[in-house]
Amino acid sequence: MAAASARRCAMVAGEASGDLLAGLLLDGLRARWPALQSVGIGGHQMQARGFEAWWPSETLAVRGYLEVVPHLRRLLAIRRDLGDRLLRERPEIFIGIDAPDFNFGLEARLRTAGIPTVHFVSPSFWAWRARKVETLKRSADHVLCIFPFEPELLAVHGVPATYVGHPLASVIPLEPDRLAARRQLGLAAGAGVVAVLPGSRRSEIQQMGARFFAAAGVLLRSRPTLQFVVPAVPSLEAEIRRLADAAGLGARLQVVRGASHTVLAACDVALVASGTATLETALYKRPMVIAYHMNRLSYWLMRGRNLQPWIGLPNILCRDTVVPELIQDAATPAALAAALERWLRARDESPETIAALEQRFMALHLELRRDTAQLASDAIEKLLAR
Repeated sequence: MAAASARRCAMVAGEASGDLLAGLLLDGLRARWPALQSVGIGGHQMQARGFEAWWPSETLAVRGYLEVVPHLRRLLAIRRDLGDRLLRERPEIFIGIDAPDFNFGLEARLRTAGIPTVHFVSPSFWAWRARKVETLKRSADHVLCIFPFEPELLAVHGVPATYVGHPLASVIPLEPDRLAARRQLGLAAGAGVVAVLPGSRRSEIQQMGARFFAAAGVLLRSRPTLQFVVPAVPSLEAEIRRLADAAGLGARLQVVRGASHTVLAACDVALVASGTATLETALYKRPMVIAYHMNRLSYWLMRGRNLQPWIGLPNILCRDTVVPELIQDAATPAALAAALERWLRARDESPETIAALEQRFMALHLELRRDTAQLASDAIEKLLAR
């Protein structure tokens, strides 16, 4: 990199999980280059580390095919304006954190103009986006991979890549302290606690919130002492409370601002929308039910591209159905409640079942645990030294 006073990188992270990953990456970059300046699109985790957010991460928090259409003109305008500004200011490197549909076009433009580009988190071309690997090849000078099998697969396509481990595997303790987490949330040590994570985007809350809370209501009728806890980003808290009240959960549901890791550490079982949160739940060694529901046409388009028998990261990485997945029409409140009930019954009547799952998740955790910040900053330094 250049002199300490001029060290400058640009980054884009498009949602809560990307913001978390980018924040962890910034820890490593700032440890190596203390005078680093970072700018672009980011969230609270990045800003807490000195990142200058020209737009907040929530700006890009849209998922799906049809769901993005109403926002497309705005998103394209932001990408154009961001690219124009970066080409004027010429950062020494651009790092796109996930968000491939936004970042790839921006990366390709910057790379063509001579700005080195890194993409952190390979798109899941091995799962359902096979064509994305060619776009990735045109967009990124280097890819930082969070799963160990990805660099070899990318090498086949001529894409330089480095396995850096999954940052969350280093942040999340190998043996989470359930009692400490419950004290922090004000939950009784012996209470039955269910974490409900319907997603971090407004579109996900709209698609899944009602059925997730309805499932909680069904479960509450058979287990009236259960406590449900929902971590919420501040901008979605009001919508979550409205849906939970409509499901009749009342005082049995606690909404917590952020603190998703504390909620996962505290719970006995989790109901989780497919995405990064499923891996976080696995790293906390908690039984879960994975669910997803989206616009019917968007689902049909995605299903046609699926290359794996699973959609949940714990099952994909374990190469086995270690936790149930209820997708689209199968994700009814009754079915979700029944799947959660099976885990709760196992907790009470078959602890060896829970122990076996915890062992699978511990092995996964150890496989993913690397010094991600160090490995990522090493790879970035090598790229800049070329």
